[in-house]
Amino acid sequence: MGYKEWKTSGYLKEQFVRLGYEVKEAQGIPGFTAELDTGRKGPKIAVLGELDALFCENHPAADPDTGAVHACGHLIQTSVMLGVAAALKEEGSLNGLAGSIIFAAVPAEETIDLEYRNQLIEQGVIRYVAGKIEFLYRGLFDEVDLAIMFHADSSENKLFKLIDGMDGCITKHMEYKGVASHAGGAPHKGVNALYAASLGLQACNSLRETFQEKDYVRYHPVITGGGGAANIIPGLVKLDTYVRAAAIDKMIEVNDRINRALAASAAALGAKVVIEDKPGNLPLHSNRELNDLCERVIEELFGKNKIIHAGWDTQSSDIGDLSSLIPVIQPLCMGAEGKQHGDDYYIGDREKCVINPAKVLTCMIYELLKEEAALAKDIKHNYKPLYHTKEDYFKAIDAIERKRELVTYLENGDVLLKLQ
Repeated sequence: MGYKEWKTSGYLKEQFVRLGYEVKEAQGIPGFTAELDTGRKGPKIAVLGELDALFCENHPAADPDTGAVHACGHLIQTSVMLGVAAALKEEGSLNGLAGSIIFAAVPAEETIDLEYRNQLIEQGVIRYVAGKIEFLYRGLFDEVDLAIMFHADSSENKLFKLIDGMDGCITKHMEYKGVASHAGGAPHKGVNALYAASLGLQACNSLRETFQEKDYVRYHPVITGGGGAANIIPGLVKLDTYVRAAAIDKMIEVNDRINRALAASAAALGAKVVIEDKPGNLPLHSNRELNDLCERVIEELFGKNKIIHAGWDTQSSDIGDLSSLIPVIQPLCMGAEGKQHGDDYYIGDREKCVINPAKVLTCMIYELLKEEAALAKDIKHNYKPLYHTKEDYFKAIDAIERKRELVTYLENGDVLLKLQ
């Protein structure tokens, strides 16, 4: 899983070195970049590949010790990226092109395993839970002008899917703190943290009918620690969740309402609750000009009527953070089978999932960088970023981050809910 992908990163590095690339490793975490310069001044295009797995212990390919498995569509990205890197090393591939291509093997796209990542932050190993944000913070995407990548999906009668964008998310780790006591002999002396957490879950569920469809709000908590023994009133319960929406302002607004529900539920039973909010991902806004180019290339390579136009997607990815600064797209290629993040997910057609998108990205790079990179320059010039500088971006996402205890019991019997 994220920030643990040492084997994958090492294997992929070997393949790039074998192709003749000079690899620049990220320090202290998995991942690297490798650059290919055309020899002519021009824009820099990033081709991205995500390294990490997720947790799905029931999947037949899951690691028996950790439950980690590549059961998401981004598992094809490193192979696609390697295919593009190999194609552009062929003799004559860079003729007539201006600019450079940077290949980035990036860790930790799935915003999971939050306790572990928070430990890495406390130890100073990382600053952010998501890999592309960490790469941004470390300067590994400095001078990148555009970014492109693919993601796998499934469809019986099409080859590709184009999307307008995806939700962003705030990641939340929550700990309800009660008082442990003997569940049979002295339950009245305890404060049941599990009951308080259950009440918090119900309170948040009661907010769902207030979410409007246009905001694409999603909220899906899980209990990661619910008590250790049936004869002990649970004194500590842990939960993780995301708060997703289509705009950063809506993410923050809904998150504040959820915190109020969590705090009031703890207070109702005399418990405490500590929340740790961190920036997960910003919404992805696919660049229309890059999407148009992708569609033209697909039609030239594979013919017409091979594309699904899917509109908005309620998943989240840290490529959204890049889209707040530079033009990016993440179209989808078909060939996967089963439920994404499910125990039946696998790649059924590797040509559709790997070879086809590698061809598309290679041809897109050619179109972007030919004729003194005229098209890439136009797209960059026309783009209106959400944030004009990296400093503005980090100021905005850092404002999301907070860790605090929401409930304080005063000596006079009053209960204080600290929501901001």
